Amino acid sequence: MVQASLVLASLFTLAYAGPHVQRKMHVVERRDSVPSGFVMDGAAPSDEVLTLRFALAQNDIAGLEKELYAVSTPGSSRYRQFLSQDEVQSYVAPAADTVSAVNDWLSANDLTSWSLTPAGDWIAVNMTVSKANSLFDADFSQFTHESTGSTAIRTLEYSVPASLQSAISFVHPTVAFPVKAKGTPAFKKLTQVVPNVNLTSDAVPASCASTITPACLQSIYGVPTTSASAPSNTLAVSGYIDEWANEADLKSFLSTYRTDISSSTTFTLQTLDGGSNPQTASEAGVEANLDIQYTVGIATGVPVSFVSVGEDFNDDVDGFLDQINLFLGQDVPPTVLSTSYSFNENDLTFSVANNLCNAYMQLGALGTSILFSSGDGGVSGGQSSSCTDFVPTYPSTCPYITSVGGTTGISPEVAADFSSGGFSNFFGIPDYQADAVASYLDFLGSTNSGKFNSSGRAFPDMSAQSENFIIAWDGEFGTVDGTSCSTPFFAGMVALINNELINGGGAPLGFLNPLIYSATDAFTDITSGDNPGCNTNGFSATDSWDPVTGVGSPIYSALLAAASSG
Repeated sequence: MVQASLVLASLFTLAYAGPHVQRKMHVVERRDSVPSGFVMDGAAPSDEVLTLRFALAQNDIAGLEKELYAVSTPGSSRYRQFLSQDEVQSYVAPAADTVSAVNDWLSANDLTSWSLTPAGDWIAVNMTVSKANSLFDADFSQFTHESTGSTAIRTLEYSVPASLQSAISFVHPTVAFPVKAKGTPAFKKLTQVVPNVNLTSDAVPASCASTITPACLQSIYGVPTTSASAPSNTLAVSGYIDEWANEADLKSFLSTYRTDISSSTTFTLQTLDGGSNPQTASEAGVEANLDIQYTVGIATGVPVSFVSVGEDFNDDVDGFLDQINLFLGQDVPPTVLSTSYSFNENDLTFSVANNLCNAYMQLGALGTSILFSSGDGGVSGGQSSSCTDFVPTYPSTCPYITSVGGTTGISPEVAADFSSGGFSNFFGIPDYQADAVASYLDFLGSTNSGKFNSSGRAFPDMSAQSENFIIAWDGEFGTVDGTSCSTPFFAGMVALINNELINGGGAPLGFLNPLIYSATDAFTDITSGDNPGCNTNGFSATDSWDPVTGVGSPIYSALLAAASSG
């Protein structure tokens, strides 16, 4: 189910009569109206130069999906036998005649392209607005975002020659308007420093009921404190929207809450799209510090990198696709990727969301576990409250990533009321969760009928503690809440399991979801709580999977055993 304002490619074929030549054109995408929050200012300057990106038809994306499930499903003869970079690219690279047809057309119009991705499935072309209007039967105009004042040149409709409709999947940015990732939890300063907890007994320390530290998580979920030693096992943390991770704050955090390891333990830095990581105390980011402190602080000894994505992105989705293309071009991509940012799914076009989702599929086929926070707005999406229908978050709705929801409390552990969850309007239910979702829908009955797409990919997949996490920020200690807490924690846990698998002569976990849904005994079922929003109580947690907490919270030893036996 795709948002009604966007009409996709295969629906229209038009004839266009130019002054000298008649062209049979095919409408690729169209919006019926300007998206909420934007106003049209008028025609874009005809001599303005645009950089337009062409998503070329990928060779065999359905074949790559089969490969991903073959290497990700326990019991498969190829479980965790991941593809090589060349093998992945062979499924994604456009056919030679596709590339030549598009380049011939561009050349005939005095245009030259360059490749943006390792597989060559994205190319870019510079052209003036007047050229783009002529080439695509478009009307590029200037739009202003009412709250930020930022401007963008877009069109509400565009076409390509009918002879190229099977070669060009879509052109970007055209009908897709700029969106900003949501993240950054609120920081609540502590009036006094909470002491580190003692793990000498099997009982969860009483203080963990009010504040969470690495030791609390190690105790609650049985996470080991011993240092990892497999150098090929790496964990990458995404940094967006000028959120920067501060080394001094990490040192302070470790010296207080991981006293058993060196307080000098740190992370490496990767940058793209003009990203940076300044170390001025006042520029430290709450989100970035949280993500780094709870990956370094949980994944003992695992090499952690902070990937700072700047504002000079090529993909017009805040650098999300640029980051994945960076990893796809690396000889050794990270084995775990943790991201605590998201979009509301309806802020994206299907074409953009689907293409990015396919990029996650490629990275998963190489052996990377990709984790995203489910969001903090319940069924209202990413911290949004003005809605009638439920708002799913993206990339959580992509079938090829693991969406992490939130819990709170110790005995029992219950759903956090902000934990986003629901059903995609873009992607169908994948096989690995079909039975679990069917059972929940039977339980739900007619409750909230019509407010969500019951045939959509459901999320989150699992959940973990997400309230009252202590972090160091700007030289002080405080607490934060959100699925931004549970995601880096679970990423660290996955990285430690990878270490044990690799040291045992095996491969890392890779794409997690087929394992998660086949090994529900490796999770503690969360059966109470809900995620209100859109003037409803949202969904309710119940026995087995639910769209608040997924299959539940992880048990380290049981998840390791399930992976080892697969």
